[in-house]
Parts: sequence; structure tokens; C-alpha cells
Amino acid sequence: MVFSGSANMPLAKRTCSYLGIEIGAAEIGRFMDGEISVKINTNIRGHDVFIFQPTFAPAENMMELLIMLDAARRASARRTTAVIPYFGYARQDRKDQPRVAITAKLVANMISAAGADRLLTMDMHSPQIQGFFDIPFDHLFAAPVLLEHVKARGWRDLCILAPDIGSAKLGRAFAKRLGADLAVADKRRPRPDVAELMHIIGDVEGRTLLILDDMISTGTTLCEAAVAARRLGARAVYACATHAVFAPGTIERLDQAPIEEVIVTDTIPHNDLTEKFTVLSMATILGEAIRRIHEERSLSSLFV
Repeated sequence: MVFSGSANMPLAKRTCSYLGIEIGAAEIGRFMDGEISVKINTNIRGHDVFIFQPTFAPAENMMELLIMLDAARRASARRTTAVIPYFGYARQDRKDQPRVAITAKLVANMISAAGADRLLTMDMHSPQIQGFFDIPFDHLFAAPVLLEHVKARGWRDLCILAPDIGSAKLGRAFAKRLGADLAVADKRRPRPDVAELMHIIGDVEGRTLLILDDMISTGTTLCEAAVAARRLGARAVYACATHAVFAPGTIERLDQAPIEEVIVTDTIPHNDLTEKFTVLSMATILGEAIRRIHEERSLSSLFV
């Protein structure tokens, strides 16, 4: 049985449609003072329950997930899996300076304490966060859907641009699958959410460039990389990312940048995107993963 919070109900319904089931009946409301209330309106005793809820801002999305997990546990579900297409609060995964929190570990503790027996997520910003959990953890990748879309475009002289050194491994994997070359943008962050592009390592002159990242938050890196690539003679610039976090002003910034198309997925919903944006659905991958978890089958083939 699949239940969903309010963060991304459209994707949850598309996932249930793929599975051929109806989404579970649950009421998510607010008390007069704004506190969240949850009630599951069907018997789930002894059932395999999946709670579908990405945890992007605001923090109410995280609270909805925790409260729904607690409700499922107290209703005697046989197993409760937290399905989190976008795992929020993952960018602080270590102490890189004094007196800062490790929010990824904090969130891991809260999800486990709330009653999750298993976790399913996609393209985490820091894959090592899997080690923060003591419950089974399934980490999916959007690559199969993204690769299929890029291959269908048939771009000539394609070069993958990793926006920073940390994305080079992901970029290399994409480049190998697409038979493309790899370039890397050298940047630094003087403070959170602020990026300064230094230079591009690799030959991009006359090439079709695909900037690849796991998420787009402010879009500053993408825009600066696109401008630099154009200045170095790139024929066309495209951008591709799994999670469209899109802080305020990001959509307008990307719309004005020298980028032909921005390809994202529906792990985070947006209703104000322009024609420059292409949204690919993760319902098939998430639905198939849920089916295989329920049937106790391997998920390995989903990573091919």
C-alpha cells in the first residue's frame, strides 16, 4: 500500500498508476495553530506500507514524513518504507568547519526513530549518507531515464561538462555511456550557495556541451559555466540535473542564460517552468523499485 504526503502528490499518483494500484487514503491537515495532523483512513495492519514524501523545503515536508511514518508504525504495518525521491538536508554531511551541524545524520536519526524500516531515495547529493542509516537503504539513479532522453536527441560532437571536481565521476560515467568526451569546470565556493567559476579543463570549442549535475539550487554555477563555454567557442550548451531544487530567482536566471535546454526530473514539482525546461518523470523507476522491494526481488538491474 502506497501513501503520500502533500510534497509531491502528482509523482506519487503517477507511480501508483505504473503499479496499477490506487494511492492509499490518508488525511493530512492542520490544526488551528498550524501543527500538522495525519490520519490513515484504511486498515494497514500487517501490510507492506510505502510512505511517499520528498523532503525539500519548507521543513513541514520533513515533519509530514515523520508523522506519517509514526502513524504507520502505530497502525501495526508489517514493514514501512520511506520513499524519498529527493533527500533534503543532505548538503551538510560532515563538519567542514567549527560549530556546524551534520544535518544529514540528524535527519537519518529522525527517520529511523519515526518508524522507517527501509529507505528508498534517488541521486543523493552525498552517497556516503547511506552509512548514516542502520536500516536497509536503496539508492536509485535517474541516469537510465536521462541517458535515454539525451541519446534520443542525437547531438553531434557531444562533450559532458562536470560543474565541479566532485561531479567528475558522474560526468565520466555519462560520457562513457554516450561515447562523449569529458570536461571539468574548476570552481570554488566562498560561502554557501555562492560559486565562482575559475576555468574549464578540457576542449569545448565547436562542441555541443551538456552540463551535468545531481541538483540545481541557485543555478549560478550552470550559468557561469554556460557563459564560459560559449566564450571558449562551444556550439551549444545544454544542462541536465536530477533534482530541480530551484531557489527563488533560479528559474529566471536559467531562462536568461545562454543555455538551449534545461533537463530535470519531477522529484520536486514546479508549476512555473518556461519552455526552456524539459521535465522527465521518475515514476517508472520508483514504481518498479517499490514493486521489487514488495516482492523481495533484486533492484540491481535498475542501475544498468
